[in-house]
Amino acid sequence: MMITKMNRGFRALSAGAALSLLLMAAPNAYAATPKDTLVEGFAFDDILSMDPAEAYELSAAEITGNTYSLLVRLDIDDTSKIKGDIAESWSVSDDHLTYTFKLKPGLKFASGNPITADDVAWSFERVVKLDKSPAFILTQFGLNGDNVTEKAKATDPNTFSFTVDKPYAPSFVLNCLTATVAEVVDKKLVLQHVKPVTPSADYKYDNDFGNAYLKTGFAGSGPFKLREWRANEAVVLERNDNYYGDKAKLNRVIYRFMKESSAQRLALENGDIDIARNLSPTDLEAVEKNPQLASTSAPKGTIYYMSLNQKNANLAKPEVQQAFKYLVDYDAIGKTLIKGIGEIHQTFEPKGMLGSLDENPFKLDVAKAKELLAKAGLPDGFSITMDVRSIEPDTGIATAIQQTLGQAGIKVEIIPGDGKQKLTKYRARNHDIYFGNWGPDYWDPHSNADTFTTNDDNSDTSTNKTLVWRNTWTSPELEKEAKAALFEGDAVKRGAMYQEIQKKFLDASPFIILYQQTEVAGYRKDLKDFKLGPSFDNNFVWPISK
Repeated sequence: MMITKMNRGFRALSAGAALSLLLMAAPNAYAATPKDTLVEGFAFDDILSMDPAEAYELSAAEITGNTYSLLVRLDIDDTSKIKGDIAESWSVSDDHLTYTFKLKPGLKFASGNPITADDVAWSFERVVKLDKSPAFILTQFGLNGDNVTEKAKATDPNTFSFTVDKPYAPSFVLNCLTATVAEVVDKKLVLQHVKPVTPSADYKYDNDFGNAYLKTGFAGSGPFKLREWRANEAVVLERNDNYYGDKAKLNRVIYRFMKESSAQRLALENGDIDIARNLSPTDLEAVEKNPQLASTSAPKGTIYYMSLNQKNANLAKPEVQQAFKYLVDYDAIGKTLIKGIGEIHQTFEPKGMLGSLDENPFKLDVAKAKELLAKAGLPDGFSITMDVRSIEPDTGIATAIQQTLGQAGIKVEIIPGDGKQKLTKYRARNHDIYFGNWGPDYWDPHSNADTFTTNDDNSDTSTNKTLVWRNTWTSPELEKEAKAALFEGDAVKRGAMYQEIQKKFLDASPFIILYQQTEVAGYRKDLKDFKLGPSFDNNFVWPISK
């Protein structure tokens, strides 16, 4: 009876009041979440912005993936296909240069404003002119601030035309348009919130295109609306009743920031949350033994890696880079720290992606590593720092690697921090060693091949901050081969090209790729239609009900 009264009370509360009560819930008291609300325990300390033109973190992409619409989306039931979102149909010119999209009629943003081709064009324009981290996904097609309004434009209220600079494989272009940076924003709403900017040599426009507003605000048309984001505390979504597709089953979704796996498991057992998203192998096993709970998993495109900044003279030596690859106990990590939540995988294209290479040539070999260090003139090793996000299994894996590196005389100081701190430092190239993860921006092999090979401007002021740029490394040969693969229309031949690139990358690069994520989640059995998607931006919550 008490639980029934509590649920009725929650339904009568505003979302903000409901959130406050949920956040204050006693950890050891059974308090079922409201019937109209989904509560997830989730470590989202990596979020820096909610603006689709700027957000470039895995957690932010999950939120915008549930709150914004795109022209086209990845078909999560068959990742080799693309399906329309707000686009009803599209065509590609015979020369593979112009893509024309017809929008579904009568669509609205959450604000009630109509969705038009002009909104799509302006969304592209603001991404290119703001030129934030994910902008390269669009600018790689020859777009810049001077030509974007001509190359990405509305030809009538319901038709959007996009012209690229070269005849890329159409599947590549369409896959890029499934990335979160291509999400469509409500132009009329955002223009009400633009801030003036004094033009400078680095930024020549007189306004911020609503960037300050959209860092925490919302102007989308997806199944949910972003109501609130409190950094390292909570993200609150509310159903968008103007959504043109199947309406969300629940009124709201609350992501509670919970860093520790054990805390998530306890909250799940107590009924304080409906889903636990960051479970360790031990806590996952406990969930699976609980008759009130269930678990689900999905292979993810996300890979975990360690990278060596070439600004450090010791790390810039090829022999040192190879030595690191022999100073990881992959077998032990696979059998313990990532059991059930990952699979050892040493190449940058994840399994399931065209061009994936199923080769794991490295294993722990301290003697071989010592030989390589001696060849590098470092027979006694050296001291170094490693930046790691304070979350499991990252800290556990980093500690294990610290121990095996020590066997060859490499003394590692682990510097822990939250996701925002680590990413900010990493993107400024101020690290020695970085341990973290990477998920493809779109489901095409070029997404990873590009970030792991392309560095066309190695200066600190470069705007194309790929992973190789962040580690101050260049490989003109691999970059050239990766770009050539973009124009191969035969999928089998194209996949073989990426495999050859990965073989060379294994042989000489400052990256130690460790494993591919198997995403897992524990949930209460009263949930229906909950499943995890193949990528970080398609863990969709609108089909879920209780």
